[in-house]
Amino acid sequence: MGEILVFGHKNPDTDSICSALVKANLENKLGKNVKAVRLGNVNKETQYVLDYLKIEAPEFVSNIENGTEVMLVDHNEFDQSADNIENLKILSVTDHHRISNFHTSEPLYYNAKPYGCTNTLLFEEYKANNVEIDYKIAILMISAIISDTLLLKSPTCTKFDIDAFSELEKIAGIDARDYGMKMLKAGTDLSTYSATEIVNLDAKEFTEKGKKFVVAQVNTADIDDVFSRKEELAFAMEKEINDKGLELFLFVITDIVNTNSKIIAMGNLKGVVEKAFNKKLDSDDSMFLEGVMSRKKQIAPPLLANLD
Repeated sequence: MGEILVFGHKNPDTDSICSALVKANLENKLGKNVKAVRLGNVNKETQYVLDYLKIEAPEFVSNIENGTEVMLVDHNEFDQSADNIENLKILSVTDHHRISNFHTSEPLYYNAKPYGCTNTLLFEEYKANNVEIDYKIAILMISAIISDTLLLKSPTCTKFDIDAFSELEKIAGIDARDYGMKMLKAGTDLSTYSATEIVNLDAKEFTEKGKKFVVAQVNTADIDDVFSRKEELAFAMEKEINDKGLELFLFVITDIVNTNSKIIAMGNLKGVVEKAFNKKLDSDDSMFLEGVMSRKKQIAPPLLANLD
């Protein structure tokens, strides 16, 4: 039997990388030959986790041979997946996002629930298969939950995420809140990144009603610090719009301490942004969104709902 590849979305975040590693471990324990890989660079938050555990990041892959068997984690939309995803054989999906632009020619295992984190679903998969969760896997899982729910503060967080967090904290043998704040703060250091790197750190592409747009997000402890680079960020966003033929590039700066966000919108669909949030963009194409933290639950849905 050939090697099966498991990977998360392009521009991977902590949940994507950890999900690939956690899913590969589970499937290998169940007798399959599975390898975790990634479709993009590892960000500083995720690197903090890998360094803490003294493990290597999954191998980066840019070209996957047609017909390869794959498992998808933390995404399903083809725009966010491998470039030739239509020509790969998808065996399974474990995801917590909307289902869109997805199809297969054969039946598959599909595990999708509206949880705050993919690793909460994987936590349940381990339980269902009676596979033991060791402390390293527990730390990978809890790191992903911390990242996606911003230490259980995001509106996407569910009781299932909280229950998994509590049990995993015991297995991991760490003070998860102390560890989590250090991990999140590691991810807010953008000082060494170029503007182009910043707008692509965690950028997700959407295609809806014939319109293609990107919503990118970064976490920070100081919105003004990131926004001070607005001119170069806007230049990088404009280049992405031109290079990728986008109708909109929405850049979200999220304050993990005060649980607010500031957005910068560029492109032909700026009016959709104003309708989505029932507010006018400021003269510098920005908008402050109080209490908004989640791209998945608070930003993408109103945008999608207001597309003509």
